[in-house]
Amino acid sequence: MPLYLIERNFAEQLDVNADGVVAINKINGEAGVNWLFSFLSADKRKTYCLYEAKDPEAIREAARRANIPADVIVEVSEVNPARILAAAT
Repeated sequence: MPLYLIERNFAEQLDVNADGVVAINKINGEAGVNWLFSFLSADKRKTYCLYEAKDPEAIREAARRANIPADVIVEVSEVNPARILAAAT
């Protein structure tokens, strides 16, 4: 399944808690997307999230349902330095 990096900008600082994660995962599952992990900016107003999804529209749909932004969606591929070095030896 393709990987996507999603940039999200929030008006206020983001407070991530277990209840919110459970709710988002439920919505994501219904939309057919899988949240792998996120990075939170130092000011807690921006996230960069890695998702698996069939297409960007599935991510947009999940974001609409969860009432969270999906400002930029970019399809990406993984570059893992450890794997590259291991394969070279």
